[in-house]
Amino acid sequence: MAVSAALLERVSVSSGARLGRRTVPTVALALIAIQLVVRGVLAFHGEFYWDDLILIGRAGTYPPLSPEMLSYDHDGHLMPGAFAVASLVTWLAPMQWWPAALTLVVAQLLASLAVLRLLWLILGPRRVLCGPLLFYLFSPLTLPAFTWWAAGLNSLPMQAALAWVAGDALQLARTGRRRHAVSGVVVTLCALVFFEKSVLVPFVAFVTVALLYRVDGVRQPVRVAWQRARPLWVGSGAVLVIWAAWYITVVASRFGVPPWSMVAGLTHHGLSYGLAPSLLGGPWQWDRWNPSPPWADPPLVLVVAAWVAVAGALVWSLRCRTRTGWVWTATTAYVCASLVAMISTRFGPETTYELAQTLRYFADSSVIVAVAAALILRAPQRRPTAAWSRAVALVCAVVFLVSSAWSTVTFARSWTDNPTGEYLAAAKAALTEHPQDPVLDHPVSVWVLLPVTYPHNLVGSVFSSLPGRSPISDHTTSLSVLDDRGALVPAELMPLRGVLPGHVPECGHRVADDVVTTLRLNEPAGDWEWTVELHYMAADDGAIDLGFPGRPRVTVPVTEGLGSVYVRLSGGGAALQVESATPGLNVCIGGGSMGVVVPS
Repeated sequence: MAVSAALLERVSVSSGARLGRRTVPTVALALIAIQLVVRGVLAFHGEFYWDDLILIGRAGTYPPLSPEMLSYDHDGHLMPGAFAVASLVTWLAPMQWWPAALTLVVAQLLASLAVLRLLWLILGPRRVLCGPLLFYLFSPLTLPAFTWWAAGLNSLPMQAALAWVAGDALQLARTGRRRHAVSGVVVTLCALVFFEKSVLVPFVAFVTVALLYRVDGVRQPVRVAWQRARPLWVGSGAVLVIWAAWYITVVASRFGVPPWSMVAGLTHHGLSYGLAPSLLGGPWQWDRWNPSPPWADPPLVLVVAAWVAVAGALVWSLRCRTRTGWVWTATTAYVCASLVAMISTRFGPETTYELAQTLRYFADSSVIVAVAAALILRAPQRRPTAAWSRAVALVCAVVFLVSSAWSTVTFARSWTDNPTGEYLAAAKAALTEHPQDPVLDHPVSVWVLLPVTYPHNLVGSVFSSLPGRSPISDHTTSLSVLDDRGALVPAELMPLRGVLPGHVPECGHRVADDVVTTLRLNEPAGDWEWTVELHYMAADDGAIDLGFPGRPRVTVPVTEGLGSVYVRLSGGGAALQVESATPGLNVCIGGGSMGVVVPS
């Protein structure tokens, strides 16, 4: 009887394992398919937003592999991979959203499969694998970074690399096959070219291996992790050193030490109103002030419930699972590293605490939380699992999915409240309606890009790749601008300074060869983007060079006879300088005005 019982138990376990190997991958892949459908709907109903316009603007201005594209310091980011993708998308379909949305969906697929692979390597074909996978796939924590193309091009490759390189490290430690070291180093490099925060990828991989050995009861887990996957650590270290040298030479440091009040405020808002509610599928509701992105705005009851749930999970894991304390420590350390990176580079006198609630600075933490949960579930139990625990886990999963679904719906409503799409559609139609009429370069609507993004907020940059459009120039003979709706409307110059008349009889200011003529202003002008209106009389067709002293000049064509021209200039001072750009040309300038262009 004992032999029969043992045989039946072995057959049962073997059958269960075979069943798990068949059902768990099927369920996991089905969950990934559902996630892609949901994320695909979100992506393809989106539109370019903020930094996206900088990406496509530079893609339409510079060659794809030029240093201006690949080595550009984008607000502290060195992201040649993202700019390369932007160049490809712009070449494929200039100023069309669908290829950008497609890159988001493809990147999400790669990240989700990488996370599934890592969870499989940690837990094997066990049904508990679906718990951490559910969290990663459907947590609203990754929503803001996914739907915003520029943020997704940073975050999604890093999420994929965090999971893939950790999986390679586990495979290398288990099998010793060097191909896993090569794969891990290559993927680390690929992640770095999209996001400098990917310097954390090898460290996460190392900690994952060490923690797995720790929960398995291996003595000296750190030493064993180092020895068994040393080729990956050495190769990744070399890549990090080379990358760091390039980053330091290209990017101007934005690290600083903020006041303690700001540190405390951003930390509290980032954790209590951002990260913690997302662990329960929150925040349920979002707030937004256009043109800023949505931020989490959870109700107080959810914030309290989230912290209670975190405390409960901590107590449960320490009481019911062995050797899980370091898993919590490592997870906390990663979240703190994300906080430090955000606060030290994004603080300033105009920084609001809602910045930490936008969640995009914690998107990669979704992978870390999933891995931490898998390691805790792998750890040996201190006591047998209660019969009702599976029912509790199922209820928690259902509640999380319902909560996440509602947060996704409310986020979609907030995200679509974005004037950029309608503005771009109207502007593209307006700029291509009369392609023969030049348009003076000017900023786009402040509801689309704020002046702090200059010069990328100029029409000439944003629409640089638009085919069949009107020429956008720094000079014109008639004024028109895009209004806040994107319509091209007549404009006029609002004068703030005057160009004083000259003293040459019946001429004013005479412009001739090899002579720099000074045009005095009625009062000094500050350093700004000015539009100058000049009235002239030219003896022949030709061109003149106009600008502020010490600043780049603009070559302006003039036509024979009387005429007026509007010129956009950068700089400031008490006078303008002008000289002939055409040999033998004589031009008289009678005066003018300087100010800003506004719709009529």
